[in-house]
Amino acid sequence: MSKMIGVETNGKVEIQSRGKKIAYWTVTLLLAASVMLSGIGQLMQFGGNIELVTKLGYPLYILTILGIWKVLGAIALVVPGFPRLKEWVHAGIFFVMTGAALSHAFANDFGFSIILPLFYAVLNIVSWALRPMSRKL
Repeated sequence: MSKMIGVETNGKVEIQSRGKKIAYWTVTLLLAASVMLSGIGQLMQFGGNIELVTKLGYPLYILTILGIWKVLGAIALVVPGFPRLKEWVHAGIFFVMTGAALSHAFANDFGFSIILPLFYAVLNIVSWALRPMSRKL
């Protein structure tokens, strides 16, 4: 029942188990969907984003900047090819999510507002660690 899938890229051969491939796509699609929805919410200034940003002391235009980068990053995670771009996206997601958690901590806003971005940062690390050889540099 454990079917092996061979992938050849640049002379390298990787045998990836079906379970690892399913785990990779499950985690990556969950991450991409979460980042995409978050970015759209920030672009539309929906769901309490204005109050959240002002509470942390950031200007409102940060929502537009973060929203655009999140939407583009989510798309880049799922399109085929572009392994270097995907590395940058994973790094960006990690910095944005850990930065969000730290911003909440510095503003004494503890609880779910710290746990959620850290969960996304961990999801990002798992997606990066499970990526197939074709998505590695």
